[in-house]
Amino acid sequence: MKIAVTSQGQTLDDAVDPRFGRCPFFLIIDPDTLACEALPNPHIELGSGAGIQSAQFMAERGVTVVLTGNCGPNAFRSFGAAGIQVITGVTGTARQAAEAYKSGRLAKASTPNVPSHFGMGSGGSGRGGGMGGGRGGGRNR
Repeated sequence: MKIAVTSQGQTLDDAVDPRFGRCPFFLIIDPDTLACEALPNPHIELGSGAGIQSAQFMAERGVTVVLTGNCGPNAFRSFGAAGIQVITGVTGTARQAAEAYKSGRLAKASTPNVPSHFGMGSGGSGRGGGMGGGRGGGRNR
């Protein structure tokens, strides 16, 4: 069995990244031994489709379970088609996540927990990014 943890770094002691499709690294872990292989996410810069492509990337590597903070609907459907279980809401380090999975403390997600394009970062927030920072004040002149 192989599990994948979305990670901000290349080791088990790095934090779980809350984004699935745009995480910097996937850690492929044997839950019995905690042997780990760090794979840079080749889809992090895609304009769209990062979740779907990353889900296919996991399937190609024989992953059966993915531990992540968030998973949108497109990636979630891709996981379902590939027979991969998804566990969302995961926090802490990758080691803590793998150990929590191994001990049975994590539950499989039944639906995506964020909307499409959630991990894309900027744009669409509507919070005002002008010179006043959206806080009602401009520059004093």
